[in-house]
Amino acid sequence: MNVIIQAYVMLERFHIEPSGVPIYIQIRDQVLRVIGAGLLKPGEQMPTMRQVAVALRIDLNTVRHAYDALARMGALTVRPARGTFVAEHPPMLDLSVEARRLDDLAHRTIASAKAGGIDPAELAQRILAISTSEESDQ
Repeated sequence: MNVIIQAYVMLERFHIEPSGVPIYIQIRDQVLRVIGAGLLKPGEQMPTMRQVAVALRIDLNTVRHAYDALARMGALTVRPARGTFVAEHPPMLDLSVEARRLDDLAHRTIASAKAGGIDPAELAQRILAISTSEESDQ
């Protein structure tokens, strides 16, 4: 896929939520999801940090922080003067860390639902329906 089109498609999926989660972590996690979903394959070039910063209207250093974290994790490879690429062999997820992250997100979502007067079980059903619908759209 053309690098410019690929960057545009990926950037279209990125968004920043006013959730209290640091922006660089939101970007990091979204990049990991895009890689995990197979939308970016090993060896494919990432959008430049500047493209991400402009698209999301955030500071370039925030994006740099996210890309650096992804490179330290082994998910991205930086090639000086060439760009940033998805690593050929993305790192295996630490299942205990992933379980804690999922639990944390679930607890925050439940609390948010209750605070908004929404039944958490009904929300869970809605999330599952939306997720299933999005998977079939791909």
